[in-house]
Amino acid sequence: LSCRFNWSELVPLRLWGRTLGLQTESSHFLLEGMPFRIFGGSVHYFRVPREYWEDRMLKMKACGLNTLTTYVPWNLHEPARGKFDFSRNLDLEAFLSLAAKIGLWVILRPGPYICSEWDLGGLPSWLLQDPEMQLRTTYKGFTEAVDAYFDHLMPIVVPLQASSICHPLCPQQYKKGGPIIAVQVENEYGSYAKDPNYMTYVKMALLSRGIVEMLMTSDNKNGLSFGFVEGALATVNFQKLEPGILKYLDTVQRDQPKMVMEYWTGWFDNWGGPHYVFDADEMVNTVASILKLGASINLYMFHGGTNFGFMSGALESDEYKSDVTSYDYDAVLTEAGDYTSKFFKLRQLFSMIIGQPLPLPPMIESKASYGAILLHQYISLWDAIPSLLQPVKSEFPINMENLHLNDSSGQSYGYVLYETVIFGGGHLHSRDHIRDRAQVFVNTMYVGELDYNTVELSLPEGQGFRQLRLLVENRGRVNYGLALNEQRKGLIGDIFLNKTPLRNFKIYSLEMKPGFMKSLRHVAGWSAVPDYFVGPAFFRGRLWIEHQPQDTFLKLQGWEKGVVFVNSRNLGRYWKIGPQETLYLPAPWLWKGSNEIIIFEERTAGRIIQSVDIPYLGRTQYVD
Repeated sequence: LSCRFNWSELVPLRLWGRTLGLQTESSHFLLEGMPFRIFGGSVHYFRVPREYWEDRMLKMKACGLNTLTTYVPWNLHEPARGKFDFSRNLDLEAFLSLAAKIGLWVILRPGPYICSEWDLGGLPSWLLQDPEMQLRTTYKGFTEAVDAYFDHLMPIVVPLQASSICHPLCPQQYKKGGPIIAVQVENEYGSYAKDPNYMTYVKMALLSRGIVEMLMTSDNKNGLSFGFVEGALATVNFQKLEPGILKYLDTVQRDQPKMVMEYWTGWFDNWGGPHYVFDADEMVNTVASILKLGASINLYMFHGGTNFGFMSGALESDEYKSDVTSYDYDAVLTEAGDYTSKFFKLRQLFSMIIGQPLPLPPMIESKASYGAILLHQYISLWDAIPSLLQPVKSEFPINMENLHLNDSSGQSYGYVLYETVIFGGGHLHSRDHIRDRAQVFVNTMYVGELDYNTVELSLPEGQGFRQLRLLVENRGRVNYGLALNEQRKGLIGDIFLNKTPLRNFKIYSLEMKPGFMKSLRHVAGWSAVPDYFVGPAFFRGRLWIEHQPQDTFLKLQGWEKGVVFVNSRNLGRYWKIGPQETLYLPAPWLWKGSNEIIIFEERTAGRIIQSVDIPYLGRTQYVD
């Protein structure tokens, strides 16, 4: 580590008129013909409030990093087929331009699949409307959708490439170059590898739309040979530096620079599990060892941020496990962007290597504890629905994605309520057709739950016709592994009562978008919360802020399971099984004065929530 690298002139805005971009020469990277090592960190613009992008990037520079990596989530940018959104917090051009201004190069990871503990690995759920869909293959229905998406995405990306080699898509004013020095082809395809022609298709989809920068692939050790594509630099992902793992890259490409595209600085959490932490000294020592071997590195994550709303993904190996709302990841910065010991240890390490003074770390923003917030009003789901929603009527159950909603793109997230009429009680069996968890009611009486583990219930006998209601929650689509094609949600098949399939459903979509939450505000029927009440219901209260709002965390002790909305924004899910006990509420989402808080609680409601100034992410367990 005695070698010094002075990269003070190798920043995007100082290299006007450059022509070469990032290149390889034997086992080294060159940037504009000068030796270069990638010291990167991952920050995802879609997990961080736009108002904080600059802060997180300045902290990257202060840590000694020179490159930012980010995924691009297709499911946010094209939420309905043919409807694109690159505005506000999804303004990718603004994010990349800001990186250039601050002096960070960019490795862009546009997918189309991104994994990232993100719902369906970033793929839009409307793809699953096709019963024959084969995701991440050259299946025509998939490639046509990717082509349409890339036709909108690449005109934003192409002008921001570093090289001045110009493509017809590149306007004259951008010929001096942007911050993008490399583009990743797909993501960890070696762990999927269902179609030998697919990676070539994605590569050509990038090249044909004007990508001229270095192409890269990214895989764990076991997937390297299956995820490699000719013409791209293979990189590897890991947390533990096994002997020979970097040399293993030579088995797929000879005499090329070594790069760890994802060095995992921590780990993600699942509901019902621990909060994983990774020892700071072990992490920094491993980073130092990687650098001693001459490799470049990207810290995944430098700053994790938050899976706001319903966007967290899930794992399905032995059993289905959904991810928590926080994406703190035990990363270099916390979920709220604060420093950790990892930051200062890495800053010391990188400053030794660079041999130049690093920028001073920005001041951290103070957090607020606004105290107890009383939820003083409520309305039951049963009372709210008639005024807010029109049902889809169907003889058969319909899965969420195939409901005729949202410009025929179906429902992506949230809950679906299925209602039908039954006569008498008996044995209710799901045949494992619940995705992912259903609360079962007869009229408004709670009977029990059905999920992956519980597939049958006894319904009480009763006189006459009664309503059977199944409130089904999509807890998050699997984002990694071989089961991506089976991620339809809601009721994915027949439900049986006494061995007879149920028919004639009214189906209500509860995606809980901002428009729905604003309409809910004006529904008649809100009343004072009684001493004891069980959901499903919406609860309402107000947080009054006297001065400039500050970041805070909402603690939901005494509540069971649900979702929190602040000023119609979906903060995400909470669940008493943990590990996560607080939800991050960023200051830019708060107003001076009155702030409306609405909680959708599935079962047992508390009366208050607490605004606290420190997060509680749960009982910790060190990553082995």
